[in-house]
Amino acid sequence: MPDLVIDKKKTSLVVIDLQKGIGAMPTRPYPAQEVIRNAAQLAEAFRKNGMPVFLVHVAHGPETMLKVISDQSFARSGPMPPDWSEFVPEIGPAPSDIVITKRQWGAFYGTDLELQLRRRGMDTIVLCGISTDYGVESTARFAYEYGFQQVFAEDAMASMSDEQHRAAVTFIFPRMGRVRKTKEVLAALE
Repeated sequence: MPDLVIDKKKTSLVVIDLQKGIGAMPTRPYPAQEVIRNAAQLAEAFRKNGMPVFLVHVAHGPETMLKVISDQSFARSGPMPPDWSEFVPEIGPAPSDIVITKRQWGAFYGTDLELQLRRRGMDTIVLCGISTDYGVESTARFAYEYGFQQVFAEDAMASMSDEQHRAAVTFIFPRMGRVRKTKEVLAALE
C-alpha cells in the first residue's frame, strides 16, 4: 500500500457513536476501550492541526426509532439509561468539534453532516467508531456516493464479532477508500 498522504486543509475526522451506551458494549476484534483510546488520539491530532472533528452520536426513543419489519431487531428489554447517548469523556466534545445527532445507523441521512463538511471545504473524511458494520459502514456508503475520499482507521473501530468487523474492512472499505491503522493516520498528520 502506498504511504498515506492527508491534505490537512480538506480532511476531517468523523467519529461514529463513541457514546456511553455503545462504548460499554463488548466489541471485537478490539475492545471498546482500545477503540476509544485510538479514536481519542486521532481527535486530539486533528484538533492540534486545526482540522475539523465531527462527533456523531445516535439518540432515539420509542417515538423516533425506525419501525421496520425485520427478522432480527435491536430491541432492548427496558429503557435506555439517561446518559446512553452522551459521548464517552475520552472523546469530548471539545469546543471546536461539530456534534451531529442521528436517529439511524448512518450519519448522513436526516442530518446536516454533508452540508457541514462541504461548507468547510472538506473532500476527505477519516472514519472511525462503533460499530464497524452498522454506523461506520452506513456512513461510509453514503460518503462514497457523495464523492468523499475516505480513510478508515481500522483499529479505531470494532463490531459485535470478528466476522462482522473483518467483512467490512476486508471486502467493503477497500473499494470505497483506504484502510489504515491509527498509527499510519497519525504519522500522516505529523
